[in-house]
Amino acid sequence: MRIKGKNFDGEGGEEEEQKLVVGYALTLKKKKSFLQPEFERLACIAFDFGYGYSVSVRARVCTAFCMNIKKGILFVAIDVNLPLSDQGPFDIILHKLLGKEWGDIVEDYRQTHPEVTVIDPPYAIQHLHNRQSMLQDVVDLNLSDFHGRVGVPKQMVIMKDPLSIPDEVAKAGLKLPLVAKPLLVDGSAKSHKLFLACDWSSLSELEPPLVLQEFVNHDGILFKIYIVGDAIKVVRRFSLSNVNQCQLAKVPGIFPFPRVSSAAASADDADLDPRIAELPPRPLLERLSKELRHRLASYFFSPYQARDGIGLRLFNIDMIREHGTRDMFYVIDINYFPGFGKMPDYEVIFTDFLLTFKKKKYRAISCED
Repeated sequence: MRIKGKNFDGEGGEEEEQKLVVGYALTLKKKKSFLQPEFERLACIAFDFGYGYSVSVRARVCTAFCMNIKKGILFVAIDVNLPLSDQGPFDIILHKLLGKEWGDIVEDYRQTHPEVTVIDPPYAIQHLHNRQSMLQDVVDLNLSDFHGRVGVPKQMVIMKDPLSIPDEVAKAGLKLPLVAKPLLVDGSAKSHKLFLACDWSSLSELEPPLVLQEFVNHDGILFKIYIVGDAIKVVRRFSLSNVNQCQLAKVPGIFPFPRVSSAAASADDADLDPRIAELPPRPLLERLSKELRHRLASYFFSPYQARDGIGLRLFNIDMIREHGTRDMFYVIDINYFPGFGKMPDYEVIFTDFLLTFKKKKYRAISCED
């Protein structure tokens, strides 16, 4: 088979490239959602041909030579029961396992194997496990007038004593309704359960530690902004409808939030008011993702290292637009290594992301030669 004038069937003397070896340490659930067959097939034929071609084009050539060439991206499962240094060799380590012990193992490996790219450094990820600290980075950014305004809803942290919550909330000046979120994000289903508190007395029914965040009316649409290296992909998800004071008086209590991460909640094909459906400005998202990536890295690395791209590469931002405005946005959550399998065209986007490391690898080899 010839593509762009080159042979890729092993018969034309084309010099074979070594595979880019990606060691992965993921939970079974994450592996199933992320390493889908179509993604692995595309990654298998990842080389220069891959850039700029659609999923369907790559898939057509995949069967012809995916199993016959020694090039592309190879995914290898990491055995967490064996020393990491005894496995590999790897070009990249891709991981999403929690716990200090695992974090120490990966960090030690990263220090002793600087030639291996770790996606992402464990201690840069930790900052996103706390819902208070993750949004503080947004507060500290100066994006008040950059193709739009970005802020976070007014919020507070409750560490203990549920009975004191109504008084603490009143002292802080927060207004109902309030979104209640577990303070820590530990990967469990419980850490992703959110509630809407609609009256003062029900606040004492909540279980600390938690974050209480003022609910901002946003016309029932949430923007999920996926970050994969330098690539940005935005999708719309249905969310809670606007709430007014009359409605609050009629529905006292605490109500579970619907999950908006599911692809079934997609609003991309819905018939929406264009003012509501309009995506956040691209320049704003590029600036926000860049600043967050480097700011999160700066907690653990020197400014030079952070600027050099050691920051987080895989995360998503949940953003809403305030009802009645065009350019007032709020970041309500940030997640590390989210469900990329639900992102449209994730196979191509993630394959191209990994290809950037393959190109760097061959440039380094060429320099050594």
